[in-house]
Amino acid sequence: MLVLVVDSSTPAVTAALVEVSADGVALRAHRCTVDARAHGELLAPEVDAVLAEAGARPADLAAIVAGLGPGPFTGLRVGLVTAATMGQVLGVPTYGVCSLDGIGHPVAAGEPVLAVSDARRREVYWAVYDGAGQRIAGPEVSAPAVAAERARDLAATAAVGDGAHRYADVLGLPVRAEPRFPDPLELARLAAERIRAGAPGERLTPLYLRRPDAVASIARKPVLP
Repeated sequence: MLVLVVDSSTPAVTAALVEVSADGVALRAHRCTVDARAHGELLAPEVDAVLAEAGARPADLAAIVAGLGPGPFTGLRVGLVTAATMGQVLGVPTYGVCSLDGIGHPVAAGEPVLAVSDARRREVYWAVYDGAGQRIAGPEVSAPAVAAERARDLAATAAVGDGAHRYADVLGLPVRAEPRFPDPLELARLAAERIRAGAPGERLTPLYLRRPDAVASIARKPVLP
């Protein structure tokens, strides 16, 4: 089964085409561009590119997997709207996965690890994974120092993700080089059981964790000076 994977929860705009079979999940095509200001401009061309590279059409898709965040409002919304719209138009199920799982799950190897992405405003989105890759805390948004304290409480021995590189001095943990951003192959693996079972599609509910940076003003302004 061909499955499209998209994630726009971080500055990395990602689209991938994977093949899900009874034996596992294989990557067929992948595009990733790091640009925090161009999610809306980049994602659709990336989707077209991965389909073209694999010689596939949208009608060939059996499902769509989307990273649910956490992430900043504007960027995250691009990926989820794209996935939901394509799923509705094509009549295929959509499945959501916490984007931090695509960072922390693949590097857990016997000891807890802290996955971190940049939340701006000098804060981070974070979660802690045990040695088997299961999330045991988070996702949450907080100051890096708060995430570091919680990670120490849970005996995390390393940190991973772009936010971990950015705040390495505050976190005080060895930082894994990769992945810096959600791994689309890992997101697909985490949804593979649902895909193989033909589970009903899910509503893609974003993990914003806080209000958007920009909000509409509701205060009335005087017309006259």
